[in-house]
Amino acid sequence: MKLLVTGGAGFIGSNFVRHVLAAHPEDSVVNLDKLTYAGNPANLEDVAHDPRYRFVQGDICDATVVRDALKGVDAVVNMAACTHVDRSLMEPDEFLRTDVFGVFTLLEAVRELKIPRLLHISTDEVYGSVERGSSRESDPLRPSNPYSASKAGGDLLALAYWQTHKTPVVITRSSNNFGPYQYPEKVIPLFITNAVDDQPLPLYGDGKNVRDWLYVLDNCAAIDLVLRKGKEGEVYNIGGGHEVENIVLTRQILKLAGKPETLITPVKDRPGHDRRYSLDAKKVQQLGWAPRHKFGDALATTVAWYRAREAWWRPLKSGEFRAYYAKQYGAR
Repeated sequence: MKLLVTGGAGFIGSNFVRHVLAAHPEDSVVNLDKLTYAGNPANLEDVAHDPRYRFVQGDICDATVVRDALKGVDAVVNMAACTHVDRSLMEPDEFLRTDVFGVFTLLEAVRELKIPRLLHISTDEVYGSVERGSSRESDPLRPSNPYSASKAGGDLLALAYWQTHKTPVVITRSSNNFGPYQYPEKVIPLFITNAVDDQPLPLYGDGKNVRDWLYVLDNCAAIDLVLRKGKEGEVYNIGGGHEVENIVLTRQILKLAGKPETLITPVKDRPGHDRRYSLDAKKVQQLGWAPRHKFGDALATTVAWYRAREAWWRPLKSGEFRAYYAKQYGAR
């Protein structure tokens, strides 16, 4: 199978490209990535010279670039997205452009070129905050911020193309991912790298917001399974099955990093901060998937990965990142 992976130089994208090349020796991958601040060619240095891998720099909103990249492709996995909630509060227009118009551009190209499958990657955040129980694929979408609203818009557009044109779309919605190569604005790599430098760990509100955590390699395996066995027009939740309060997560990170809890610094809660996410993942489990990594072990591996790879993350936390961080939390 020849795949086009959009956003393949990002966090989940780079892990997925690496997974496909390792798990399917007969497959090849074209990686289309705009290389925004979170897209990093260094994430795929180890496969850059693999003859089954090709990188194309480009924007999924550019119809010409998309159609060129789609030549000879058997399936598309769309991971290109603006994903950070905090940034969406400051730059909502870019989120709408990429997460909605970009999806539209891909859908049109897939429809017109008759590509056999488009797997669109989404998020549990489209369901909004869940007080009790777990979100199912049939539940209404109740996004709470520009990021989750833009992702919900892309989901609905993809499903509309299935209903109207029978465009062969499948959607996955995963819970919070963590693991290697995650850009350090997200909470786990931010807190790990801040802890390494004895810098404050900015914890929103009372720290009791709950997230369901999923190791990125487990998500990649689930995405790969849905790509090959999922049913057209269907949505599949991918949940890690490990819910943790943010304050508990923060203490676990500090313990693994060997740093004191005095680094925890409460900050004003962000607007529209969902209290809890939880996914019912029975549907993807029925395809044969289950997470293979225990949360505690995967978190320890992740902390060790960042501690051993300062040369990867330190350049990312300079310049533009520092300006953003100062604006978000105040000068440090």
